[in-house]
Amino acid sequence: MKVLLLIILSLLADPIPSGKAFLEQLQKRDSILIADQVEYGFTLEGVAAGTALALPDWSSLSNDTLTIVRDWKTDTLRFDKKAHKRDIRASIVLAPFEEGEYILPPIYALRGTPGSEPDTLVFEPVTMKVTTIQIDTATFTPHDIKGQITYPVTFAEVVPWVLGAIGLAALVMLAIWLIRRYSRRGEDSKPKDPPYVVALRSLDRWRGEKFWAPDKQKSFYSGVTDTLKEYIDAEFGVDAPEMTTADLFEALKGREDITPEMFERLKKLFETADFVKFAKLTLPPEDNAGVLPTAVSFVTETYQKQLQGEEALEK
Repeated sequence: MKVLLLIILSLLADPIPSGKAFLEQLQKRDSILIADQVEYGFTLEGVAAGTALALPDWSSLSNDTLTIVRDWKTDTLRFDKKAHKRDIRASIVLAPFEEGEYILPPIYALRGTPGSEPDTLVFEPVTMKVTTIQIDTATFTPHDIKGQITYPVTFAEVVPWVLGAIGLAALVMLAIWLIRRYSRRGEDSKPKDPPYVVALRSLDRWRGEKFWAPDKQKSFYSGVTDTLKEYIDAEFGVDAPEMTTADLFEALKGREDITPEMFERLKKLFETADFVKFAKLTLPPEDNAGVLPTAVSFVTETYQKQLQGEEALEK
């Protein structure tokens, strides 16, 4: 509904000229040849946090002459933490399959900024000239492909390689057997840390604002949620690493050792992580700042409740 309202309001305003679109060839050469892939799009600087951007649907333009190889994609080029603004780049990948000049359509983008009326940005189109490799049929003479020159292999040349391969394989198998044997002994003799200690130690690795950068947010949210899934698996016996977010919280629903408030906070964290990992959502620093405290609170609260329950049973 919000997107529909944004489109209706933007149509009532005149488009705002926002510069010229760019056209970049993905193959490094001077001219564009048939079947080359080109990137067509625009850049915006100083985009405020929370800005919604709707890009045009060009699926109807794809045909045998000009094909859409990749649909619209937006990337963050730079993020200003103090001003909470970013520079973005939006583009689509095209491939021409016929020689000639292509006048690409102008790009209209609908922009909605919190606290202001939506507007329509328009970027000037560019012309794409596609050429083909010219072959002079009068002087061109085709030749057959020559085969490789081969020489007979003697038995004396093969024997050292065979013996060497057998010896190397034997050494590798011996090394694997020794590593497995002594590693098992070490694992059996070394006491394992409780799940909450392992989880808190793993979460501590993700402290610091450096993980909030746009290009590191996916790793940050993946690391935190994977740690929580391993803790849930070890502490509650729920196979969290193999579950989707919806299945996981269906399995955790109604547990006495998880308060309703903590349940909702944790669910919101996992749902936000899914958007960052799969929808390439980029969040501002204030949203990222609450991720680690929520994860640590969940581990400590649930462990304390488990510990209180065990003490009550002993009494």
